[in-house]
Amino acid sequence: MAPDGQLSAAEALSGVTRLDDQSGLIAHRLDRLERSRGWTSSLRAMRPATSPDEVPARLESLIDTAVATYLGHGHSSPVLLVHTATAPNAVRHVLPVLPTEQWAPSHTAAWAASAALVATYASAKPAPRTDVVRGHDGTAAEALQRAAEHGDEHVLKFADTAVEAYDRTGDPDLLAATGHARELIPTP
Repeated sequence: MAPDGQLSAAEALSGVTRLDDQSGLIAHRLDRLERSRGWTSSLRAMRPATSPDEVPARLESLIDTAVATYLGHGHSSPVLLVHTATAPNAVRHVLPVLPTEQWAPSHTAAWAASAALVATYASAKPAPRTDVVRGHDGTAAEALQRAAEHGDEHVLKFADTAVEAYDRTGDPDLLAATGHARELIPTP
């Protein structure tokens, strides 16, 4: 189902209706999600890209929002919620090799994946600000180095995504999200 609303990625992602019962394996959660009250309206709420030229910026907005969202909600499911940012980032990186007629459907799929993960794994309320690492996590290079030293592939791909988001926006909270992922995800 394609988005057809008026909300920005940040507004739409924060407004995603959460499953009442966030238990069980992802397949069970997704089955319940399809039948849950509010899922269809959550999925449709975001403003769609009206042309292929808008897709890269729309994906970047979704990625930046998802990285920032991890700061407040990553504790709910540290590994799975990494994918709210890394999945649309993967789509953004393959756009140059996709036919432009596939860009809008790819954006829709990335949005649906991010929204589904938030709906099925993110808590309804973010962690209190005092419970979350905020602020600068060093330089972008230091954040990537710390992620590599950590050793978990989810931490590394999230750090790569967060650093790209930081490079676009200059928002130090996006670098801080890399430290939060390192804290939440066990070292292999």
